[in-house]
Amino acid sequence: MLKKEVKDILAKHEKYGWVTEPDALQIFSLYGFRTPRFDVATDVAQAAAIAKEIGYPVVAKIVSHDVVHKSDVKGVVVGIKDDKTLEEAFRHISRIEGFDGMLIAEMVKGLELIIGAKNDLQFGPMILLGMGGVGVEIYKDVSLRMAPLTGRDVEGMIDGLVAGKLLSGYRGGASVNMDELKKTLIGFSGLMMDMRHLVESIDLNPVMCTEKVCTIADARIMLKKEG
Repeated sequence: MLKKEVKDILAKHEKYGWVTEPDALQIFSLYGFRTPRFDVATDVAQAAAIAKEIGYPVVAKIVSHDVVHKSDVKGVVVGIKDDKTLEEAFRHISRIEGFDGMLIAEMVKGLELIIGAKNDLQFGPMILLGMGGVGVEIYKDVSLRMAPLTGRDVEGMIDGLVAGKLLSGYRGGASVNMDELKKTLIGFSGLMMDMRHLVESIDLNPVMCTEKVCTIADARIMLKKEG
C-alpha cells in the first residue's frame, strides 16, 4: 500500500505527466532507499548555502517540468568544487528554458547501473537491470523480468548481463555489494507493484553501487495518462 506522502507527490505532478527528480528521489527515500543528500535552489545565495551544508564536490541539475532529459539541454554540471564554479553553473542552468530551480546534490561514486520498470499491456510491470550511464542506449546490456521479483529472478538478471563480471571486481576493480543490489532490486519491484495503477515507467539511472551500498543518484517517474 502506498504511503500518503507518495500519493500526494504523484497527485501534485499528475497534470505534468511525470515526476521531477527532487520529488522522485523523495519517494524512494520515503521507502528506505539510499539517495544522495540534496536540495533545490532558486537563487545563487541559496545554492551556495545548500552546497556548504552538503559539502563540495556537488552536482547541479536543472529542475523543470519542461525538461525530461536533462543531459539533452546541458542541464547537468558535475564535479563542482567551489562557490565560484557553483555560481557559474547556476547562471548556465537558470538560463535554460523552463527553469524552475537547480537541484544540488552530493557527488556519488560507484559502478553505474540502471534499474527501471515499465508497465507492459500484456505482462504488467517489467523490471530492468543493466549497465548504466549514457552508454545504456548504445550497449543495451540489460536483463528483464516480470514483477514482483524473487531472489532467483534477481540472480538471473545479474547473471544475464554481458558486463556482469564488472560487478564482481573485474581485473582488480572494486566489487559491488551483491546483497545491497539484490535488496534494492526486490524493494524497487515491490514499490513498482504498489504504484502500477498510477505509474507508466520509472528510470533510475544511474544507481551507483560500491562494495558497501547502492545509491539512487537520479530518478524519473512517468505517470499513466488519464483514459
